[in-house]
Amino acid sequence: MARDIIDDRFIGALHVRALTRAGFDHDPVTEHTAIQAGTLEALMAGGYEGDTTLDEVLRLGDLGIGTIQQLDGELVILDGTAWSVGSDGMVREVDGSTLTPFAVVTNFAPDVIRTVEGPFSFGQLAQVVDDAAPPDAPVIAIRIDGEFADLSLRSVEKQEPPYKPLREVVAHQTEWSVAYATGTLVGFRFPDATAGLEVPGYHLHFLSDDRRIGGHVMAATLLGGRLAIDPCDELHVELPDGIGLGTPGSADRAEIARLEGGTDSAGS
Repeated sequence: MARDIIDDRFIGALHVRALTRAGFDHDPVTEHTAIQAGTLEALMAGGYEGDTTLDEVLRLGDLGIGTIQQLDGELVILDGTAWSVGSDGMVREVDGSTLTPFAVVTNFAPDVIRTVEGPFSFGQLAQVVDDAAPPDAPVIAIRIDGEFADLSLRSVEKQEPPYKPLREVVAHQTEWSVAYATGTLVGFRFPDATAGLEVPGYHLHFLSDDRRIGGHVMAATLLGGRLAIDPCDELHVELPDGIGLGTPGSADRAEIARLEGGTDSAGS
C-alpha cells in the first residue's frame, strides 16, 4: 500500500493522503474520513472525464457531493445512492459505472445531532452549523433534513471536448428557484488551507424527499429540521495520472467563490 501513497502531509489539523488509483481502490472504509476523487484545481482547468467510477466511490462513502463525467449534472450521494441533477433541473439516479472527475464522500457517522428551528437564512444557517460543530474539527460533513424555502439552485450543461475551463462553463449555468420543498442539504465545510484541492468554506447540494428537485445550492432558508454533523480529520484523495496534489491553499479563494455560487459561504 505504501507505494500507492503519492503524498502524505498535514495541512493544519487535517491529515491529507494522496493515493494512486490502485491505492484508492484498496482504501479501507473508515469513519470520520473524507474520501475524494480528483481535485477542484483539475476540474477548474477543464478535467471533466475522471477515472474513478461511482461504484468505487460508493464503496468508501454513503454521503457526498460532486459532479459526474463531462459535468453532466450536480452529484448528490445520499444513503448510499447517487443522484445527478442536470441543467434541465431533472433528477435522475446515476449508474455505478459512471465516472466522476470530482467527488467527495464520507461514511457518514455523525457525532452531533440536533433539532433546529428557523427560519435561518443561508448565512445564519452556516453560523448555526459552525456553533454546533466540534471546534477542533478541520473538516465537517453535514446533513440537514427538513423544510426549506426560497431555494436558489443551479447546474451546468453537459460538456463536449475540447473542454472549456470551468469559469467559462459556469458563466452559462442554469439557475432556478424553488419556493418551498422538503428534503436534504448535503455537503462539507473545508478550511481555507485546502483551496484548490477542495472548495473552501461551505459546499452544499440539495435533494428533495420526492427526488424531483435538486441541485447545487446558492441560497436557501431553513424553516426547521434535523442537523447532523460528522467531523473528519483525514482526507484521502485519488489523483488521476498526470494530476498532482499541488499546493493546497494557494488557489484564488475569490475565484473559487465566483465559480461555486458567488459568495464565500457556499459552493458544485
